[in-house]
Amino acid sequence: MAVLNVNPTRMELTNLKRKLVTARRGHKLLKDKRDELMRRFLDLVRENKALRVEVEDGIRRANEAMSVARCVMSDKSLDVALMLPTQEMQLEVSEQNIMSVMIPVFDVRFKTADANDIYSYGFGETSGDLDLAVRALSEIMPKMIRLAEVEKSCRLMADEIEKTRRRVNALEHVMIPQYEETIKFITMKLDENERSTTTRLMKVKDMMLKEAHHYQ
Repeated sequence: MAVLNVNPTRMELTNLKRKLVTARRGHKLLKDKRDELMRRFLDLVRENKALRVEVEDGIRRANEAMSVARCVMSDKSLDVALMLPTQEMQLEVSEQNIMSVMIPVFDVRFKTADANDIYSYGFGETSGDLDLAVRALSEIMPKMIRLAEVEKSCRLMADEIEKTRRRVNALEHVMIPQYEETIKFITMKLDENERSTTTRLMKVKDMMLKEAHHYQ
């Protein structure tokens, strides 16, 4: 590992030791963040898988029922039956901060609480298969929205996990080893300078003693 290009002084040594402590603390915090993000990410992935199965099954059932309804009803009757819906759905979008990741939160609200308001037509001139298709779509719609919310959250978390992983690796394999090697280098340099200074002082002392006592 390359040593940082700094002057081997005690001030630089103190600064590097302080930076090393900060880097180690940051490394631990980032590792904890990465692990917590991974835990929540895996929970979302499992939920995403279950929701996708439910949504695909619901859409399949709705399509099958609608196909049968189209066979037994004319296109004009079907268009008239679905022309004026009585139920309305509103979607409120907000954000939630999870480990510095702003994930979307979708809140589904219906115009009325009556479950029968999903049918905008009378039952006398329509097929029961149309009722099944409308009911299937009505039941699956909130899950589709939740699926979109979860998938978007998974993408955002995956990006943040990758960024955090790169930062952890940079600290663990580059910055912290560089600080440690540089501290070791400066410490050895200072010790060497101290030994050289001690040796010079001893020689000067010997010279002064010889001069004072006329040693040969």
